[in-house]
Amino acid sequence: MGPSFNQQFEQHDAWRRDFARRLRQLAGWLSSHDLMDESVRERMERLEAQVRTDKIMVAFVAEFSRGKSELINAVFFASYGRRIMPASAGRTTMCPTELGYDAGQAASLRLLPIDTRLSSRGLADWRSVRDAWEEIPLDVHDGAQIAAAIAKVAEVSPVSVDQARALGFWHDELPQENPPQNADGMVEVPKWRHALINLPHPLLQHGLVILDTPGLNAIGAEPELTVNLIPQAHAVVFILAADAGVTRSDLAIWREHLADTTDNAAARLVVLNKIDTLWDTLSSASEVQAQLQRQRHASAETLGIAPEQVLLVSAQKGLVAKISCDDVMLESSGLPELEDALAEGIMGQRQNILRSAIGAALTGVRSETARVLNIRRRDLDDQMVELGSLRGKNAAVISAMRQRIEQERDEFGQCAAKIQAVRAVHLKLLRDIFDRLSARALKAALAGLVQALRQKGLKLGVKKQYADTFDQLRRVLDEAQANATEVQAMLAGTFRQLNAEFGFSLQVPQPIQLDQFVLDLVRIERSHAQYLSVGNALKLVQSEFAERLARALSTRLRAVYESAANDLELWSNAAMAQLDAQLRERRRSFSRRIDAVDRIQAAASGLEERIAEIEEGQQTLDGLSERLEQLTQSLLAFPALSAGDPQNADPFVHANPA
Repeated sequence: MGPSFNQQFEQHDAWRRDFARRLRQLAGWLSSHDLMDESVRERMERLEAQVRTDKIMVAFVAEFSRGKSELINAVFFASYGRRIMPASAGRTTMCPTELGYDAGQAASLRLLPIDTRLSSRGLADWRSVRDAWEEIPLDVHDGAQIAAAIAKVAEVSPVSVDQARALGFWHDELPQENPPQNADGMVEVPKWRHALINLPHPLLQHGLVILDTPGLNAIGAEPELTVNLIPQAHAVVFILAADAGVTRSDLAIWREHLADTTDNAAARLVVLNKIDTLWDTLSSASEVQAQLQRQRHASAETLGIAPEQVLLVSAQKGLVAKISCDDVMLESSGLPELEDALAEGIMGQRQNILRSAIGAALTGVRSETARVLNIRRRDLDDQMVELGSLRGKNAAVISAMRQRIEQERDEFGQCAAKIQAVRAVHLKLLRDIFDRLSARALKAALAGLVQALRQKGLKLGVKKQYADTFDQLRRVLDEAQANATEVQAMLAGTFRQLNAEFGFSLQVPQPIQLDQFVLDLVRIERSHAQYLSVGNALKLVQSEFAERLARALSTRLRAVYESAANDLELWSNAAMAQLDAQLRERRRSFSRRIDAVDRIQAAASGLEERIAEIEEGQQTLDGLSERLEQLTQSLLAFPALSAGDPQNADPFVHANPA
């Protein structure tokens, strides 16, 4: 049996932390040799933060009574020797629950009251309003106390029909979806809107985030859950009951919220849970297996996915088997197969994403640093030629050379004014792009759609307004791309001119590509589309639901625009950092040349000493270039190696300090 999901996740985390350590050491090496300009520093810091703080979210989605919480217990929390998530019969998780770990916060359960839905604030905004949450400390050494506290996510509150309607749990036009009324005419709704569990469980400490979602009614009532959280999960596990297969409500969840969740099929799994209910002593093992396979293929066909994406599991037997160390029962439960699929889909996906980010960033760092080293090498070569020409010359010649160097330095000062002009034009063009991607501009672009959603009664024309809005949003990104291309063309011409006039070696930056953000808009448009379907028209009649939908959409789009702006800023900083670096190196060169002439004038032996220093400096630069190539190549190759590979030689540990 291969390593469990827990073990593979820990290996991934060890890989991540080791790589972050190597990045930090590379940054230290660059800084110690004065090769760390602001652009390189920003790239290194962002890359290390991305690798070190990378989170992996797994969302568990199901209708009520499918064994979802039990499956979470079996996969992640069997080490406690008991159930942690509530998994009794009937409805358990009544509100969306996130499990993660933040070392800066105490272990706790935080619960957001359901009546916050009546506020104009979105769920994302409430996260930072700490006083709004009820907080319960968790004793990390007491599994029973943790389980008792977490059981509160199953709490309900009796409210009037009017209150239930305002909260999004009662629909006059859809009576079949409404909760039952008691003798007093009251209905039960979830007591909490959202739960955050901060727990130093090993997997959560390693960056895992678990999202436990309630059934169809609660999912549909919280657009921010289905529009923001679930689509951003790196893996989605959809749970069905093996004896029932795909029910009508299961199919509704799948079609409305999960069918287009991710482009990575390996990270979208369907679990036919409770297969032990079909283990019949009156049927042979082969008959039971044949029945399970029929259910598997029927479910796959109904959901429109490959049968390989449907896994047969008994979460309850798997949990018992883990606690009792029963390997035979564990294998029969199907849990190891699910863990393998999760590990393969998630870890492979995350390492590919990180490898791509690492490759792009490190290639840029290596190119920029190599350029600085080449500038230094060229300056030393020029000095060597210059000083060699002084051999056997008298004091007057040496004095004339000093005057010539000073004249070159003064003439070079003229380029500073040109560079300031370039910077001013560059910043003006960028400000135009950033204005297009600002929160203010986004709000204006969404105004028509928000107004259409806020109209009373049936939202006539909202579907067309929705399509028009996304067309406009895509045009904004297209215009930002065109403007960025204009900036790049301007820099290309300016860089060529500076290279010709002042002997710079400025490299024209590659054009930035915003295609990824356009794809993000397509995904968001697709994930919202189900809310505008005929089936949801009656829900949209409710102003509170429409308002929550508008807020969820705005939150997600704001994140896309902010990411695009951040990428543009990083690209811009990298382009302009070349100017700063080469200006700095040229000024240093003038200082070194004048200092060398002064030393030669002061002592007869100064010329040969300076020539020897330059030769030594050239050797040092050769060594730095070789070391830079070795360190960056090691980092670029590192992600392809297995975690803990003994042959993965660490050049940082045995490195020559030079």
